Formats: sequence, structure tokens, C-alpha cells
Amino acid sequence: MKIIYAIVSSDDGNRVTDALNEHQYSVTKLATTGGFLKKGNTTLMIGTEDEQVELVINLIKDTCGKRQKITYNVPAPNLASVSSGFMMMPTTVELGGATIFVTDVERFEKI
Repeated sequence: MKIIYAIVSSDDGNRVTDALNEHQYSVTKLATTGGFLKKGNTTLMIGTEDEQVELVINLIKDTCGKRQKITYNVPAPNLASVSSGFMMMPTTVELGGATIFVTDVERFEKI
């Protein structure tokens, strides 16, 4: 038996959970924070048999693929920016995807 930890964007958390539930996988969902943007994440814990690991990972990949978003950073106001007007700086940020860990389960009991 294996346990899969999948860290996904909070935006993708419900969709991934729904997709896994539709395929009869039980999921424990935890709200977490971290990463470059310090945004909320969802950490999913999925227990499954060894031969099901690739199926679970493929469901996660299909549900929360990587995508890009353009955001605009407003510089902190200072004397130079006030006199020249504020300029919004576009930045492309990659969103989505998942970080996945698969570990062995030494013992499992459902009480």
C-alpha cells in the first residue's frame, strides 16, 4: 500500500478531490500555505494500492495541469514614481501543476 501526498493550488483543490472521488478514491484534504507566491495550497493525502498509484497521478495531472497567468505588479510609491506616474509591470506567473510524493505505508488500519 502507498500514500500519495499531492500539493496543488487551492484553486485546483476541489476539482482534483472531485475527480478522485468520482473514481472511488478516498481523499483527505488539508489547507496549506507556501511556495513562491505565498498563496494557499491544498495538500491531498490519498491512500491506495501499489498498482493504482499511476492512475491516481494521471488523474491529478489531467485535473490540474500547468497554465500561465499575467499579473501586474505595482511598484512601491516613491518620489520618482509619483512624479512620473505609476507604471504597472506585467509579469508572467506559472500556475497549476502539482508536487507529488509517494511513500510506502507500513501499517494501515481503518477503525
